[in-house]
Amino acid sequence: MTARLAFLAALLFAHLTTPVFAAEAAPVIDLWPEGVPDLKADAGPEKDDGHGRFTNIHRPTLMVYAPAAGTANGTAVIYAAGGGYVRVAVGAKGGEITRWLNSLGITVFVLKYRNVEYGHPAPLRDALRAVRTVRSRAAEWGVRPERIGMLGGSAGGHLTASAGTLFDAPAGRTGSPLDRISGRPDFLVLVFPVITMQDPFAHGTSRRALLGDKPDDEARHHLSLDEQTTKDTPPTFLVHSAEDTTVPVENSLLFYQGMRRAKAPIEMHLYPKGPHGAGMDPKLGPTAEWPRHCESWLRFNDWLPKAKT
Repeated sequence: MTARLAFLAALLFAHLTTPVFAAEAAPVIDLWPEGVPDLKADAGPEKDDGHGRFTNIHRPTLMVYAPAAGTANGTAVIYAAGGGYVRVAVGAKGGEITRWLNSLGITVFVLKYRNVEYGHPAPLRDALRAVRTVRSRAAEWGVRPERIGMLGGSAGGHLTASAGTLFDAPAGRTGSPLDRISGRPDFLVLVFPVITMQDPFAHGTSRRALLGDKPDDEARHHLSLDEQTTKDTPPTFLVHSAEDTTVPVENSLLFYQGMRRAKAPIEMHLYPKGPHGAGMDPKLGPTAEWPRHCESWLRFNDWLPKAKT
C-alpha cells in the first residue's frame, strides 16, 4: 500500500470509529431557575475561550451529552472538569472524558459550577444541586435514579469528592424543596484529584480560590476530604500518577487511607508516568489504560450492564 493510500485508509478508519456529535449545541439545564443563591450584584457574562474553558460562571448549568441513539443504558455521570476553582476546563464538545463515557452508553451532564468569584460553599451547592436535579428528572433523560454517579478531575475531583462526603452538610442546602431529594452520588470517579487543603500536599491555587489566602484550621479540615470520609461515602474509583507535579499523588493516597479507615469501598490505580491531566493519551502507555479498568469496575458493580460474552 502506498503512503497516500495508507493515509486515506487511516483517515477513513478514524471517521468510522470516532463518535459523531450533532452540530447543534448540547441541551442546557439551568440549575437555579428560581434564582442563583447569593448571586453577585456585578455578575457579568460567562466567558468561553472557544476551547471549552469557561470562566466567570455566575449562573451554573448542566450541559447534556446523550450517547448515540439506541445505546443509552440508564446510567448517568455528572462530570465536573478541573481548573483550580478558577475555571471549568471541559474541552471542546464536552471533552474526551465525555466522549469516552458516551461510548459506554452513559448520559453525561457536564457541570459548569461557580468558582473563585464565590468560593465555598457555592461549588458544593452547585454539585449537590446537580445530583438532585438529575435524580428528580431522571425519567426525562432516560436515567435510572439509583445509577447517577459523578466524575471529576483535578479541582473537579475535589468537588466530586466533596459531593461524596458532604452530601448531607448544612452548607449544601439552600432551603429549596429540591433539598428533599438525595444529593449523594451513587459512585465516584476521581482522576488526578485535589483532596487535601492541608500542607504540605494542598494544591495552592485551589485552596486560595475556594477558601481565601488565610483559611483557618476548621475550614482546612472541613474541605480536606480524606478527613470527611464515612461508611456512607459512595464507592470510588481513583486514578493518579506519581509524576504529577501539579497535584501531588499524596492527595489520592490520603483519600484512599480515609476510605479504608471508614470501611468504604475504593479501587485505586496509581501509575509512575503521566503529567497532571486526564491521563488518556496513548503515549502514556499503561496510564492510558485506566478507562478500561474503570469500565470493568462500573460493570462489576452493576452501574453498567455486564459485557456480552
